[in-house]
Amino acid sequence: MIEPMNKYLQIGLIHFMAYPQAMKWKDQGNIVETVKKIVVDDYFDAIEVSHIEKDEDRAAIKKMLDSSHMKVCYGAQPRLLTAGLNPNAIDETERLKAEAILIDSIDEAEYLGAKGIAFLSGKYEEDTKEQAFRQLVKTTKTICEYAAKKDMTITLEVFDYDLDKKSLIGPAPYAATFAAEMRSLVENFGLMMDLSHIPQTHETSKYAIQVTKPYITHLHMGNGVVKEGAEAFGDTHPRFGFPNSVNDVPELLDFLRVLQAEGFFDSVNPPVLSFEVKPWQDEDPDIVIANAKRTLNRAWSLL
Repeated sequence: MIEPMNKYLQIGLIHFMAYPQAMKWKDQGNIVETVKKIVVDDYFDAIEVSHIEKDEDRAAIKKMLDSSHMKVCYGAQPRLLTAGLNPNAIDETERLKAEAILIDSIDEAEYLGAKGIAFLSGKYEEDTKEQAFRQLVKTTKTICEYAAKKDMTITLEVFDYDLDKKSLIGPAPYAATFAAEMRSLVENFGLMMDLSHIPQTHETSKYAIQVTKPYITHLHMGNGVVKEGAEAFGDTHPRFGFPNSVNDVPELLDFLRVLQAEGFFDSVNPPVLSFEVKPWQDEDPDIVIANAKRTLNRAWSLL
């Protein structure tokens, strides 16, 4: 592809995955400085942040984001996962705990300049799957209605259902079923598809994107290891080219070709396509980020 990618896509980076210290609420380390690294890098048009514990850090980051001319996105996934909260819990008290965190996340996202939040469904048992589905509808409808008052959106990220996170939503057809019901109830709901998760739901990019196409509002790209017993097995988002992993230049190129063919490249309103990459063990985050850029640059050049 000769044309620059940011003509058609807003390339983003998930801050709290690239710099995982940010997900340790009691000690988020130099979170202001790591956010700044992304903000001053004009490779990125978008940044995805999550909860910022200290008021002074939150205020400093807001000031940077306000002057950055970047699209700000907010991921509530870490807030649910680290606290063991489940938005489709059968127990109503537990479901309401997850709902409360998501409501709080909407408020924080608004303060930081994001126009919505993303979240994920929780674990489920096969014999109560339909009940869990109904509970997730209840939670999602409530947070969508709350977000709508602020002119904000809600995005559900599709995860694996039997590998690692074992979330209620996906696979892709089930995600589409859920999204169709939500769209019949609210207007500000969408799905997030992630190249990292597509192999974990035993699907191809073409199939997963085509099935969920009417509902996709956000996109991620990354890598994963689905070989049992291999290092970094599961939903760990290692760097591209990691041993025994499933995604590298060819798979990212295929993902881009599918997005292009299905009409997601948009020069008027380019969608966000964010890297979700995480250092494995003691890897340097900045090197992992550079790896991701090189991988995308190569894939784009071949498109």
